[in-house]
Amino acid sequence: MSVFRAAAAAALVFGMALPAVAQGIPKVQTPEEVGFLSTRLKTLSDRLNEGVKNNEMPGAVVLIVRNGKIVMFEPFGFRDKEAKVAMTNDTIFRIASMTKPIVTVAAMILMEEGKLTLADPVSRFVPAFAETKVAVPKKKDDGTVEYTLEPQARPMTVQDLMRHTSGLTYGAVGANPVKQSYIDMKAADRGQTNAEMADKLAKLALLYQPGTTWEYSMSTDLLGRVVEVASGMPLDKFIEERITKPLKMGDTAFEVASDKKARGARPMKEGPKNELPAIPEVTEKFTWRSGGGGMVSTAADYARFLQMFANGGQLDGVRLISRKTIDLMTADALPPDVKMGADMFRFEALEPSGRMGQGFGLGFAVRNDVGRNPLPGTPGDYYWGGAFGTYFWHDPKERLFVVYMMQSPAARLRYRYLMRDLVYQAMAN
Repeated sequence: MSVFRAAAAAALVFGMALPAVAQGIPKVQTPEEVGFLSTRLKTLSDRLNEGVKNNEMPGAVVLIVRNGKIVMFEPFGFRDKEAKVAMTNDTIFRIASMTKPIVTVAAMILMEEGKLTLADPVSRFVPAFAETKVAVPKKKDDGTVEYTLEPQARPMTVQDLMRHTSGLTYGAVGANPVKQSYIDMKAADRGQTNAEMADKLAKLALLYQPGTTWEYSMSTDLLGRVVEVASGMPLDKFIEERITKPLKMGDTAFEVASDKKARGARPMKEGPKNELPAIPEVTEKFTWRSGGGGMVSTAADYARFLQMFANGGQLDGVRLISRKTIDLMTADALPPDVKMGADMFRFEALEPSGRMGQGFGLGFAVRNDVGRNPLPGTPGDYYWGGAFGTYFWHDPKERLFVVYMMQSPAARLRYRYLMRDLVYQAMAN
């Protein structure tokens, strides 16, 4: 083969490989092309390498996109620290609550088709919720607290599920009998169907009156059941047919095939007891298709999902939702008099409260102000993360989004803060 033909063949192979690596999002020639400084991006890289070296985290993948071009797409540390397997850009992660925006988009697709409205009561899709009561605490003369059950002042709506004002909660062992009841009822049993889960939740008391309080909860799990009823399809099939397949997110699902097992990220021992976090393998299949936290993905796949948002609802000629639907999703949906749940302070700088300059849209938190929050950002940016360590944010005014993939529950808050600081400090304009 001539030198010319060999070069042409190599170019063809590279051209075919590029979409698999960058998922069709072009890469900048230099970061300076889109307003980043290479020298300052090195500060970000150095800090993450330091985190691996100091045993703060096992490894991570960082993907930064600005003006529709990849500024940085880089692996750090280990995919499997114990086995000494290096992290790679195609590593698959359990994304936990980064499932929520995907399921919310599924519901918005159905809204645009007239199969549901955000004002619909949840009982339209799960009739048992018409009778669900609210647990109201009353302090007795002896100082003890007694709970009485009262009717819903107004019905829980689909919008309440999307913005976590439904009155639902998550199970937790302790003094609160409502949260304990989720444990007793096995509300998060991985062997149940979404229909069975919804029936369980309808039998349990609500922690707050719908619409009054932001309480992070199983709301998006219930939204997944609403999607099933409204569409007539299982949640996983609807997401595959209407979102992941059209967007070419080939590694995003509730689990991946066994031939992709080696690409799954594994956590390291961490925390006060130096234990391995209970993060399922990316190939492990559960009956329960958890709309609130059951999916797996890669940095590149999730970048395609966010690029669809950045493009006003479409990508590569495929339109999922309208620009106005995105406007609705990314606006603060919380009422001005909304309260924060009793222990929502645990979200720290990520709490969607007025005192943190933030609110909550449909599927993720949104920023309203600059100065009240200790993290840099821009009014109008929106974000969320997963309990296993993954995180994203999209800053439309800066034409920027970032995907951070990691499997380390113990380090998740620390690195969400660091990523905000380290990305914005690298921007020149």
